Amino acid sequence: MRVIGIDPGLTRCGVGIVEGTVGRPPTLIAVGVVRTASELDVASRLYALEQGLDEWFAEYSPEAIAIERVFSQHNLNSVMDTAQASGVAALGGARRGLPVTFHTPSEVKAAVTGSGSADKSQVAAMVTRILRLSAPPKPADAADALAVAVCHVWRGPTTNRYAAAVAAAKGKK
Repeated sequence: MRVIGIDPGLTRCGVGIVEGTVGRPPTLIAVGVVRTASELDVASRLYALEQGLDEWFAEYSPEAIAIERVFSQHNLNSVMDTAQASGVAALGGARRGLPVTFHTPSEVKAAVTGSGSADKSQVAAMVTRILRLSAPPKPADAADALAVAVCHVWRGPTTNRYAAAVAAAKGKK
């Protein structure tokens, strides 16, 4: 299964693509970030994010999208920006008929490090080890996106209720 992991953000949206199956180490396909200019208005930034993610979807043809679920922060503006970026990513997947799954930060951390309270450096170190990379992906948003993708691959498609519903609906036609 080829999964695109998304660490949503309006300034830097982490994107990581891995391929793998449950019980085996996944393989890195691509990693990076989609950036938007902070001087643009929010609508223009969301449009730029959509265009950037569309390029990733078109180039790498993922079979599933895994997005890190927005978690509560003290900065309301930051939460709103992140939630809007998350929505853009989910919409991009839905437009392509792909299963979209949200994973909590603690779920992702637990999947790749064994601890739901691991810090960013521990997540980056384990992503580096799991994917057999020579160095941790930079910036941290890219490493986080890979962690989301790895989490999704290791949890398996049977844990994805949306994918199961889509498959069931296709079987009824």
